[in-house]
Amino acid sequence: MSEKSILEKEEIFSKVLRAGRRTYFFDVRATRAGDYYLTVTESKKFTNDDGSYHFKKHKIYLYKEDFDSFKEILEEMTQYIVNEKGQEVISERHQRDFKRDYEENESASEDNKGTDSFTDVSFDDI
Repeated sequence: MSEKSILEKEEIFSKVLRAGRRTYFFDVRATRAGDYYLTVTESKKFTNDDGSYHFKKHKIYLYKEDFDSFKEILEEMTQYIVNEKGQEVISERHQRDFKRDYEENESASEDNKGTDSFTDVSFDDI
């Protein structure tokens, strides 16, 4: 039996989550002893300068004895993030022309530096 057919036999159940240039693969697989475990694979697409592309993959293996602890910590961490930062995705920070608030405030205050010393003059005063 070839290695490919062995790997195909191990895959029991799969789901895919596409998220922009990332794709997550959730696969239930079988051990040699016939028990099940979960693999989560993150695949990210990268484009080269010449237009070609490649994928980088990262995989974790999660076994049944770790499910409860993993689920608890995952829930705690995701809830912390939502509580601290809300549900809204701050995607504009990933745009090339994004300026942080303090950069905008600094440039605005620099623009006003030259006018801070001026006195507001009414034409009626002249």
